[in-house]
Amino acid sequence: MARSFIDDLPELLDAAYGPMVDLRHDLHAHPELSFEEHRTTAIVKERLVSLGFEMRPCPTETGAVARIVGAKPGKSVMVRADIDGLPVTEERSLSYVSQNEGVMHACGHDVHTASLLGVADLLARRREELAGEFTLLFQPAEEVIGGAKVMIAGGVLDDNPVDFVIGVHVTSLAPVGLVATRAGIMMSDGQTLSVHIKGRGGHGAMATTEGNVVLAVSHLAPRLASVVEGLSYEGTDCACSAGVLKAGTANNVVPRHALLRGTLRTFTPDQKAQALARLRDLLLEVDSIFSVQCALELNETTPAVNNNAAVTSRVVASASKVVDADNVITFPPVTPSDDVSEFLVRVPGCYLFVGGALADGTSGMHHSPDFAVDDRACRVTAGVLAAAAVDLAKS
Repeated sequence: MARSFIDDLPELLDAAYGPMVDLRHDLHAHPELSFEEHRTTAIVKERLVSLGFEMRPCPTETGAVARIVGAKPGKSVMVRADIDGLPVTEERSLSYVSQNEGVMHACGHDVHTASLLGVADLLARRREELAGEFTLLFQPAEEVIGGAKVMIAGGVLDDNPVDFVIGVHVTSLAPVGLVATRAGIMMSDGQTLSVHIKGRGGHGAMATTEGNVVLAVSHLAPRLASVVEGLSYEGTDCACSAGVLKAGTANNVVPRHALLRGTLRTFTPDQKAQALARLRDLLLEVDSIFSVQCALELNETTPAVNNNAAVTSRVVASASKVVDADNVITFPPVTPSDDVSEFLVRVPGCYLFVGGALADGTSGMHHSPDFAVDDRACRVTAGVLAAAAVDLAKS
């Protein structure tokens, strides 16, 4: 009896693992910010062409879309990975430490990109025995939750209609070999926001509470958590926090303008509406206390990651062929967001987490200067994505 793709997957992964790790290290050493991923895009395209993929029109200047068609009829599956880094200065002593000052792959998108190119290698090697079609999408600008919307608005799903969409995010919070997902809402709705505070300003030697935007923004930042107090979804609390505070140009001048930038994470539309109403009330309170004017600006947003139950069940079964079934778990919703949700709103699919924690416990938190994950996460990520894509395409 002929061996199947799944039967041969361990050997295929053995062959693809070394090149995946080499590529991951190269990408990690040369991270690029959102919508600036030109070098990454060139590497991705070159590799896809060498593997025989058909390059499809990409509606964004960075990123790539490619397709390969199996020899047998079947469904069409899109596999998505994000490619951008973050404005973070790396503090690790790695042989492949970031060479781009102030930019770092501090969330694992280098793993995602290298792993999806590993999937491309696996599919290309067995194209003649596969059913269906496979569209690989390398998305820019996930970190600013803008890339998916721009690609979709540019027609990427119209030009590449698919039956399913899948993707993976590596996590430093789980060991290598663990795969986690859940049907329904898995990750929060992400809303970026800015608060502009205006006051009368003046001389630092005569500063008072009245009209003092420095005191106002300092009061506001730690109070943001109060706008989601008591709001939770299946045991996970919503979150609201500041990431940027800006005010002032000199140590003896009280400025007239301060800026707070942050994020709101909720799970349902009702929660979001309630939190925003509370935030507006909080801003009125700040106005009153400090005699300033607070203006709320809602910026980029992306919906909650919502996995299709039927697809998730099938993807879990596929993942259990790659790692021990006991290592494929269901877990509670989490507060981070991901704009893969924009695809999942439009196409049934499933998003998963794959463990990548360093064995010595020093991985660090996502988005931090000491973030790091184990190279072996590439093998698990590629294996899970390839197995799930091939299984879904058979139906």
